[in-house]
Amino acid sequence: MAPSAMNQWVRSLSDAQPVPYWLDDPGRPRPEPALTTSETCDLLVVGGGYSGLWTALIAKERDPQRDVVLVEGREVGWAASGRNGGFCAASLTHGLPNGLARWPEEIHRLQELGARNLDAIEAAVARHSIDCDFERTGEIDVATEPYQARELREWHEETARRGLAEGVEFLDADAVREQVDSSTFQAGLWDRRGVAMLNPAKLAWGLKRACVELGVRLYEHTPALTLKPYGPGMAVRTPYGRIRARRVALGTNIFPNLVRRVRSYTVPVYDYALMTEPLTAGQLDSIGWKNRQGLGDSANQFHYFRLSADNRILWGGYDAIYPYGGRVRAEYDDRPETYAKLAGHFFTCFPQLEGVRFSHAWGGAIDTCSRFSAFFGTAHQSKVAYAAGYTGLGVGATRFGAEVMLDLLAGERTELTELEMVRRKPLPFPPEPLAWTGIALTKWSLARADAQGGRRNLWLRTMDRLGLGFDS
Repeated sequence: MAPSAMNQWVRSLSDAQPVPYWLDDPGRPRPEPALTTSETCDLLVVGGGYSGLWTALIAKERDPQRDVVLVEGREVGWAASGRNGGFCAASLTHGLPNGLARWPEEIHRLQELGARNLDAIEAAVARHSIDCDFERTGEIDVATEPYQARELREWHEETARRGLAEGVEFLDADAVREQVDSSTFQAGLWDRRGVAMLNPAKLAWGLKRACVELGVRLYEHTPALTLKPYGPGMAVRTPYGRIRARRVALGTNIFPNLVRRVRSYTVPVYDYALMTEPLTAGQLDSIGWKNRQGLGDSANQFHYFRLSADNRILWGGYDAIYPYGGRVRAEYDDRPETYAKLAGHFFTCFPQLEGVRFSHAWGGAIDTCSRFSAFFGTAHQSKVAYAAGYTGLGVGATRFGAEVMLDLLAGERTELTELEMVRRKPLPFPPEPLAWTGIALTKWSLARADAQGGRRNLWLRTMDRLGLGFDS
C-alpha cells in the first residue's frame, strides 16, 4: 500500500474517542445503589450483562412471586454486553458449521431452538417496550477471495441437501454488490431472518428497567467476592454486605467464576471495533446497503460490519488478542495499532468513502472456550448454575443460556437440559505457557491459511480433528 494512503487512513482516526460508541450516550441510566446491607432471596443472579439480566427477567416472568436479587460489580452493560457489534443471531452454536461439526444429531433441534429464541427476544423487546433499534434485517456472509466464493456456494448446496438452508440465499458477485457495493465482494450468503441488528447497550439498559419493574432488587457497584454454602442455600459476600439465597445463577462470563473449577474453560480474547461519523445521503448512496443487513467476511481473520440507527458504520474484528496469562485489564481495551489496521481494511473495502472519519474506537474481552459456544453446569449440589463461553455470539444466545440455568436450578429434565450441548463441556485450556503458545501458533496458522487460499496446515488440521481451535 502507498504511504500516502496509510497516512490518510490513520488521519481518519485523529478525532476517535477511545470509548465504546454505544456506551457514550447521554441517555445512559444512572446506576442503582450498591448493596450495603444483608439480604435474603430465592434466587441470586451474579452479573449484570445479558446473561444475568435475561436470567433475572425470565425468572420473574416464570414465577412473579419469586424473590430475585441481581448484583453487578460495576454498571449494567458496561463490559461485553455494551461493547459488541450489536449482531443478535439465532445461532446457539456460534454458526451452523460449528454446530453441525459438533452436534450433527442435534443440529436440526438446535437450529429450531435458536430460531425460537430469537423470536422470543424480539417479543420481549416489544413486550417491555425496550427501545434498542431492533431491526431483523438478517446477515450476509461475504466472500472476498475466489476460494471463499466457491466454499460459500458448496456450503449452501450442502446445507440445502440437509434441510438446513431455509431462509438462506446464495448471492453471486453481482447480486451481493446490489445489496452492498464493494469491489472486494465476490459472493455472499444472505440469512434473511436469522440475525437482527440492535443497539447492544440500549438492550442491556432496557432489560435492566424491565427487571426492576418486575420487582428484581438490583444492585450495581456490588462485586460478588465469595460464594459458600450456608444452611440449605448459599451465601455471597460483597464489599459492604452479604446475600443468602436458596439458588444462585452465575452470569459472570469472562470474569473469574465463583466456582473455581470453571475458570480453566475460558480465556479472554480482546476484540476491537471502530465507528464512523454518520454518513451523508450521498455516501450512503455510493455503497447502497438499503436493506441494512449485518455483514461479515469469510476469512479466518474476519471483519464484521453494520449500520447503526443514525447511519454510522461499525467496523470490527480481524485482530483477536490473547494476553499472556489470560488477564482481564482495562488497558487492553484500547489498542491503537489495531485501530490503524482496521481503518486501512475499511477503506480497502469501501474506497468510495474516502474522507469519512471515525468518531469512536474501542475494545473489550470476549469469553472464549475451546468449542466456540456456551457451556453449562451446576455446583454445590445443584444450588448454583453457570453459563459461559459464548465466544462472541452472546447477544442472542445468552437468553437461551438463562433458560438453561433456570431449568438446571429447578432440577427438571427439560428439552434444554437433555441436549448433548448442555450435558457436555468443552476441553479446558492448558496452563501457561502452553495456552499462550498454542493460541499464538493457531493465530499464525489461521493468517497463513487466509494468505494461501484457505489451505489449512498440519497444526490446524490436528486442531480440527480434536475439536479445538481459536477464532478471531
